[in-house]
Amino acid sequence: MMATFNLSSFNSGPFILLGIPGLEQFHIWIGIPFFIIHLVALVSNSALLYLIYMERRLHEPMFFFLSILAATDLILSNTCVPKTFSIFWIGPQEITFPGCLTQMFFLHYSFAMDSAILLAMAFDRYVAICFPLRYTTILTRQIITKIVIGIVSRSFCIIFPCVFLLKRLPFCQTLIIPHTYCEHIGVAQLACADISINIWYGFAVPIVTVTSDLILIGISYALILHTIFNLPSQDARWKALNTCGSHVCVILIFYTPAMFSVLTHRFGHNIPHSFHILIANLYVAIPPALNPIIYGVKTKDIREKIILLFFLRGTK
Repeated sequence: MMATFNLSSFNSGPFILLGIPGLEQFHIWIGIPFFIIHLVALVSNSALLYLIYMERRLHEPMFFFLSILAATDLILSNTCVPKTFSIFWIGPQEITFPGCLTQMFFLHYSFAMDSAILLAMAFDRYVAICFPLRYTTILTRQIITKIVIGIVSRSFCIIFPCVFLLKRLPFCQTLIIPHTYCEHIGVAQLACADISINIWYGFAVPIVTVTSDLILIGISYALILHTIFNLPSQDARWKALNTCGSHVCVILIFYTPAMFSVLTHRFGHNIPHSFHILIANLYVAIPPALNPIIYGVKTKDIREKIILLFFLRGTK
């Protein structure tokens, strides 16, 4: 008995990812848009990274943060979406316990990274609009390096404990996950032990992290708007607002479904489980695909370089 318990605690057999229970008959059709969205995310984020790397004019703090966002979105998309449409098209898929932990870590780590990067980009916009003459002296290479180290370290420190919180649990039930990917609470619920710590840590950490980031982003934009509305001309106000438009769109696309997913997991007991999972899949698939498109359309420098790279070059 003890040997079995130790084996199940530290060397669990493979988990089975079912997909979206209740919508199995639609899996093939649901998989098609997910595959298209994944391709868009891969191509658009890769193109954005290539563009920022190749064009010296884009070697500025804002575009550096944008390149980190694109790289993180590639990690987020590749962590979950390929497995998702393989489940939709082939059927339930096995995933090993270490593979499940790895997927869970990079999923939540990417989310924490995205939230911190959006906060850093809000700070960048605050400095650019409120202190335009001191922009290059405030956001120096050293300061940006420290910000990036802080983003990476914070995200790692708040997510890595989830791995140990899962590894300590004994799994003695059927290891079937009614989902398309491994996430912390979904895996913990399969354990035959008390998971109170997992539930509270898994709920409190994202809420505290996201709430603090949103509060700081809100303060940044309150100061930005105060500065913008004190500008002398309407053209100057419009230009300043336009530089923030793409960032605000990305914030809404990222935080709205993410907060909905976290809150419905904790309080939405009357919402169908299939709806939970569908929203959770949209939240990992859509933002990585839309973010580079939004910045490509709304940011003049990127838009001009994309047109030059993909359209005008082909006509020469």
